[in-house]
Amino acid sequence: MASLVKDEPQVADYFRDAVLEIVDPNVLKQVVDELDSIDFRQLGPDIKGDIFEYLLTHLGQSALNGQFRTPRQIRAFMVEMVDPDLGDTVYDPACGTAGFLIDVVDHILARYSEEPEEVPIYGEVWLEKRGQTLDKAKEEIPKLQTYKKGPGEKIPDWNLLEASIYGTDVSRQMMRISMMNLVLHGIRRARLKLGNVLSEMSGLTEDDLNRRYRVILSNPPFAGQIPRESIRQDLPSKSKKSELLFLALMLRSLASGGRCAVVVPEGALFGSTGAHKDLREKLLRQYELQAVVSLPAGVFKPYAGVKTSVLVFRRPATEPGEGEAATQQVWFYEIRNDGYDPEKIQGGGRPETPEDNDIPGLLVAWADYKASRFEKPLGAEAGAVLEPGSDEPHCWWAAFETIAENDYNLAASRYKPHVAEPIPDEDPAELIREVLVIEREITVGLEKLLSEVEQ
Repeated sequence: MASLVKDEPQVADYFRDAVLEIVDPNVLKQVVDELDSIDFRQLGPDIKGDIFEYLLTHLGQSALNGQFRTPRQIRAFMVEMVDPDLGDTVYDPACGTAGFLIDVVDHILARYSEEPEEVPIYGEVWLEKRGQTLDKAKEEIPKLQTYKKGPGEKIPDWNLLEASIYGTDVSRQMMRISMMNLVLHGIRRARLKLGNVLSEMSGLTEDDLNRRYRVILSNPPFAGQIPRESIRQDLPSKSKKSELLFLALMLRSLASGGRCAVVVPEGALFGSTGAHKDLREKLLRQYELQAVVSLPAGVFKPYAGVKTSVLVFRRPATEPGEGEAATQQVWFYEIRNDGYDPEKIQGGGRPETPEDNDIPGLLVAWADYKASRFEKPLGAEAGAVLEPGSDEPHCWWAAFETIAENDYNLAASRYKPHVAEPIPDEDPAELIREVLVIEREITVGLEKLLSEVEQ
């Protein structure tokens, strides 16, 4: 990889100081022969990411600065919700192993394939082990989450696809893995750059810093603090918290009419500091916040147990007028199960639970909401009281005015409708008689106690 200076200078740059630590030729041959015997295409959509997670588990995360991969099932629904197309510039400012960028490529390839193939998120081998066709598995498991893949033979210009993929990361090791991952997916000329996008000394060019993108997808690092003197002055946030700074960066980097889906910690949705509220107000007034998707707390186990949500928003083609807000209402969806056991950890990951997955339901509801041009949100309005016996709702919505009255709080639970308690079947008159009997017994008991005390 490091020798491709002439043919692929960008690839060579990130591998110029890489070291092959297998020095014994016989051992290297054994490794290559063993890898050559594995059909990676049948082992799931992101098997290299799974291998990377295995290495993190057994070699220790400290060696790779605490990096961990966003699970495929989460990336898949985020990509589908923003729906990137050929010609859209796509960016991940904290790309890590390039999982989002590769999923975007797969999404576009499937769209431009004559006969795209539908595959479970658990991989083709999962079906083989069950001895089932996909249709049979979907019949048995209605909540089975799938994705589509294809060769993309109808793409008119492959160079256009390659030139639209952008990513940055602060780690050279992550850049190597991202570059290798994209090359193995046929994308040899992605615009990946090493740099700290939040810093004044970012290592990026003015063009990089000022570029606007049609689609942004990311799960940036959070729970970190950036020294104030190091923070870029052009970011619309006064905070030192990395999660707020990354969100501010995405607001700034989104092109007119562009879409963004980003994972944020729950604290960013209801934090009471001025920086928290100012950024949320900016998001709601100057951008159209379309959805807040609440994720289960265990979705990033075993690496993190923090509660998170996904924000889905777009930058309006025209700026809202003075005193107006681009967001009219916000749609909330609660994912309680994501297709993996939230409690158990096996082999560095969570066991599959394909029968318990709320993500397919989310995507069906999102498609209906999108078809209404985001004018008719599904579910009840915030504060509604549902009929006794109703199922616990998965989705609901809140008007901009309601959210503004609550300090721009965006936590889904804040606006969740309540199911009313069932009305008791007993006759009210009979209940009153029972209470009177109890009252008389209490009175008799007190009179008896009083006479004993006075003796």
